[in-house]
Amino acid sequence: MTREMTDTRTSPEIFAADEVKEPRRFKVLLHNDDYTTMDFVIYVLKKVFNRTEGEAIQIMMNVHKNGTGICGIYTAEVAETKVIMVKNLSRKEGFPLKCTMEEV
Repeated sequence: MTREMTDTRTSPEIFAADEVKEPRRFKVLLHNDDYTTMDFVIYVLKKVFNRTEGEAIQIMMNVHKNGTGICGIYTAEVAETKVIMVKNLSRKEGFPLKCTMEEV
Protein backbone atom coordinates (compact mmCIF):
# COMPACT_ATOMS: atom_id res chain seq x y z
CA MET A 1 0.00 0.00 0.00
CA THR A 2 2.23 2.72 -1.23
CA ARG A 3 0.70 5.95 -2.21
CA GLU A 4 2.52 8.82 -3.82
CA MET A 5 2.09 11.96 -1.80
CA THR A 6 2.33 15.32 -3.42
CA ASP A 7 2.44 18.34 -1.25
CA THR A 8 1.43 21.38 -3.26
CA ARG A 9 2.19 23.73 -0.36
CA THR A 10 5.90 23.58 -1.10
CA SER A 11 5.74 24.27 -4.82
CA PRO A 12 7.68 27.33 -5.99
CA GLU A 13 4.56 28.88 -7.53
CA ILE A 14 2.90 29.15 -4.15
CA PHE A 15 5.95 30.74 -2.54
CA ALA A 16 6.13 33.34 -5.30
CA ALA A 17 2.51 34.33 -4.75
CA ASP A 18 2.91 34.49 -0.96
CA GLU A 19 6.07 36.60 -0.88
CA VAL A 20 6.38 38.76 2.18
CA LYS A 21 6.42 42.47 1.41
CA GLU A 22 8.58 44.92 3.28
CA PRO A 23 6.51 47.04 5.67
CA ARG A 24 5.89 50.64 4.71
CA ARG A 25 8.35 53.04 6.32
CA PHE A 26 7.64 56.46 7.82
CA LYS A 27 9.95 59.27 8.81
CA VAL A 28 9.21 61.05 12.06
CA LEU A 29 9.74 64.81 11.89
CA LEU A 30 10.06 67.53 14.51
CA HIS A 31 8.91 71.02 13.50
CA ASN A 32 10.35 74.34 14.62
CA ASP A 33 8.33 76.76 16.74
CA ASP A 34 9.09 79.96 18.63
CA TYR A 35 8.45 78.58 22.12
CA THR A 36 10.06 75.16 22.57
CA THR A 37 13.57 75.42 23.95
CA MET A 38 16.54 73.84 22.21
CA ASP A 39 17.37 71.99 25.42
CA PHE A 40 13.93 70.39 25.49
CA VAL A 41 14.23 69.30 21.85
CA ILE A 42 17.56 67.65 22.67
CA TYR A 43 15.97 65.98 25.70
CA VAL A 44 13.12 64.60 23.54
CA LEU A 45 15.53 63.30 20.91
CA LYS A 46 17.58 61.49 23.54
CA LYS A 47 14.64 60.11 25.54
CA VAL A 48 12.14 59.18 22.82
CA PHE A 49 14.44 58.46 19.88
CA ASN A 50 17.48 57.13 21.79
CA ARG A 51 19.84 59.58 20.09
CA THR A 52 23.28 60.40 21.43
CA GLU A 53 24.04 63.93 22.61
CA GLY A 54 25.85 64.72 19.36
CA GLU A 55 23.10 63.30 17.14
CA ALA A 56 20.44 65.14 19.14
CA ILE A 57 22.27 68.46 18.78
CA GLN A 58 22.67 67.94 15.03
CA ILE A 59 18.96 67.13 14.55
CA MET A 60 17.93 70.03 16.79
CA MET A 61 20.03 72.41 14.69
CA ASN A 62 18.33 71.10 11.52
CA VAL A 63 14.96 71.79 13.14
CA HIS A 64 16.11 75.28 14.16
CA LYS A 65 17.67 76.26 10.81
CA ASN A 66 15.49 74.39 8.27
CA GLY A 67 12.13 74.26 10.05
CA THR A 68 12.07 70.45 10.34
CA GLY A 69 14.38 67.64 11.32
CA ILE A 70 14.18 63.90 10.75
CA CYS A 71 14.27 61.99 14.04
CA GLY A 72 14.26 58.54 12.44
CA ILE A 73 12.57 56.17 10.00
CA TYR A 74 10.28 53.50 11.40
CA THR A 75 7.39 51.19 10.60
CA ALA A 76 3.95 52.78 10.85
CA GLU A 77 3.15 51.53 14.34
CA VAL A 78 6.50 52.56 15.82
CA ALA A 79 6.39 55.97 14.12
CA GLU A 80 2.86 56.61 15.37
CA THR A 81 3.84 55.64 18.91
CA LYS A 82 6.83 57.99 18.87
CA VAL A 83 4.71 60.89 17.58
CA ILE A 84 2.26 60.33 20.44
CA MET A 85 5.09 60.08 22.98
CA VAL A 86 6.56 63.40 21.81
CA LYS A 87 3.15 65.09 21.92
CA ASN A 88 2.41 63.82 25.43
CA LEU A 89 5.85 64.72 26.76
CA SER A 90 5.84 68.21 25.25
CA ARG A 91 2.31 69.01 26.46
CA LYS A 92 3.20 67.79 29.94
CA GLU A 93 6.16 70.20 29.98
CA GLY A 94 4.10 73.05 28.49
CA PHE A 95 5.69 73.19 25.03
CA PRO A 96 3.87 73.27 21.66
CA LEU A 97 6.46 71.05 19.94
CA LYS A 98 4.95 69.54 16.80
CA CYS A 99 5.89 66.04 15.70
CA THR A 100 4.56 64.40 12.54
CA MET A 101 5.14 61.35 10.40
CA GLU A 102 5.17 60.97 6.63
CA GLU A 103 5.69 58.01 4.36
CA VAL A 104 9.17 57.61 2.92
